[in-house]
Amino acid sequence: MDNSRIRVLLVDDDEDDYILTSNWFGEFQVASCELEWIDNYAAAKAAIAHKNHDIYLVDYRLGIHNGLELLREAIADGCSAPIILLTGQGDREIDLEAMKAGAADYLEKNQLAQVGAPLLERSIRYAIERKQTEQKIREQAALLDVATDAIFVRDLDEQILYWNKAAERLYGCKQEEAIGKKMQELWQENNLLQLQEALQFLMKNGSWEGELHQKTKSHKEITVESRWTLVQFGKKLQCILIVNTDITQKKQLEAQFLRAQRLESIGTLASGIAHDLNNVLAPILMTAQLLETQIPDERSRRLLPILITNAKRGANLVKQVLSFTRGVQGERTLLQLKHLIREIQQIVKETFPKSIEVSTKISPNLGTVSGDVTQLHQVLMNLCVNARDAMPNGGKLKISLENLLIDENYAKMNLDATVGPYIVINVSDTGVGIRPEILERIFEPFFTTKELGKGTGLGLSTVLGIVKSHGGFINVYSEEGRGSQFKIYLPAQEATETIEETEPELPQGNGELILVVDDEAAIRDITKTSLENHNYKTITASDGIEAIALYAEHRDKISLVVTDMVMPSMDGITTIRTLQKINPNVKIIAVSGLATNDKVNAAYEIGIKAFLSKPYTTNQLLQTINTVTNKN
Repeated sequence: MDNSRIRVLLVDDDEDDYILTSNWFGEFQVASCELEWIDNYAAAKAAIAHKNHDIYLVDYRLGIHNGLELLREAIADGCSAPIILLTGQGDREIDLEAMKAGAADYLEKNQLAQVGAPLLERSIRYAIERKQTEQKIREQAALLDVATDAIFVRDLDEQILYWNKAAERLYGCKQEEAIGKKMQELWQENNLLQLQEALQFLMKNGSWEGELHQKTKSHKEITVESRWTLVQFGKKLQCILIVNTDITQKKQLEAQFLRAQRLESIGTLASGIAHDLNNVLAPILMTAQLLETQIPDERSRRLLPILITNAKRGANLVKQVLSFTRGVQGERTLLQLKHLIREIQQIVKETFPKSIEVSTKISPNLGTVSGDVTQLHQVLMNLCVNARDAMPNGGKLKISLENLLIDENYAKMNLDATVGPYIVINVSDTGVGIRPEILERIFEPFFTTKELGKGTGLGLSTVLGIVKSHGGFINVYSEEGRGSQFKIYLPAQEATETIEETEPELPQGNGELILVVDDEAAIRDITKTSLENHNYKTITASDGIEAIALYAEHRDKISLVVTDMVMPSMDGITTIRTLQKINPNVKIIAVSGLATNDKVNAAYEIGIKAFLSKPYTTNQLLQTINTVTNKN
């Protein structure tokens, strides 16, 4: 557009208003304008469609029609030139509707009558400057669609002017949905006060950086590293360029690390207390036992066993604390855990209430571990006793053993895992579950939810200490009211007869397209990378709704769907049923972090082909896909 010649079209059915406007144009000081006039709706619509003008002045009253209708139609038809709506005195609701519909500005005729040319010229200049700015932003920001950071531009009223592809992925909102919306319509800020302070700092200093905690429309909690820059165009128009980096996974790993540090600090403190307690209890116990043989008084001798019993109880508590802090190292031998499991099963069946159904499952060709049989016996008994207490009205207790080869894919999902072979002990129950707010604290020593006198709070802390001393780690999955699942991962030892065996070659794909559905971006990315590295093609969806849309679009090309069972907006079961309505023969692998029996059974009942428990290795994923795709 030539800034020295501005082509203006006035749409007004009153010739007197045209004459007055023409006189005002003659008074413009900055640049000359070419003013044309059309007096009816139909002719104006046709003229706007030809796109021969730089700006449009549209009167609200146009016979049986009105300028707001013309504005909406013009913008819907792709008009990119700014439109200024002219309204009567006090039509504030119309003014607001005009701005919502996309007007560059509005002018009230009574104000024009008082101020005249300066007000009209300023409005035209502002409208053109704004359009030029928006166009420049679009042209420059188009280059940013390749960026992995969410980049968007908003005005000072929080209205989105630009939205890149990474923003679409992070917030689950397409560009056409986001443009023109306000920020609070697209996601929820957890700390509004921080947002206000950030804006004040930005206006004063021109830039701001900080960490924001947000919740997307699909209720996904995310943490972003946000960088704001104030962009000034001319004297009037200001915008804010925002670059958001998703650091959710990074913060989760940091939380795991800090939790481990906290437990280590607590352990160091508990270890010091335990040693001091030992120094106190040891002489008490020895003195009491010595007095048993030396005190002739029968009554006094009857009191000594009480003293000895409680001193021993205190010593056992100390021993548990030392186990948690890895201060007690047992005798390590090569163990076949299946023998230990069978022993535990026998004890549980004989001592637990008959209302608790106990079952075991042991994978064939199970590897061995290097460990202390007494300590590992204690780990299993502690977990089984906790499961029993969580099922006061009965339920199912399941103990299983399996081999697992942890690869880089799995290790990226868990801070404590390292690449190599493991034996996994899975102890699951159908009890009351663990409340989310206390799940983070269950391994802290002396933390208990049991009534006074019914628990010391050392059971799970002892389990953690023993497992860590064996070089392993623990994963816990729980849903309140749906049970708990404790998975113990212990490093497997190479057996002499299997040293010469080579690891089986991972099955490769043949370019099949797989739809991966998961609300966790890290899981989607890792799964996508693993599949593409083994000759599969992938498309991903962040929830069930997006998955259904993608499947409907690519139905004939998609060979298999891998979907999470627990997702916001639409859960896995509903997603699977909807996919089956589109294609009754669709092949589906269900995935879940809490593989309860009910969940697995429900998934199989509606026709899934296989079930994977999170986190899974590349080998598990590829073997499962290979099995499913080769089934008739």
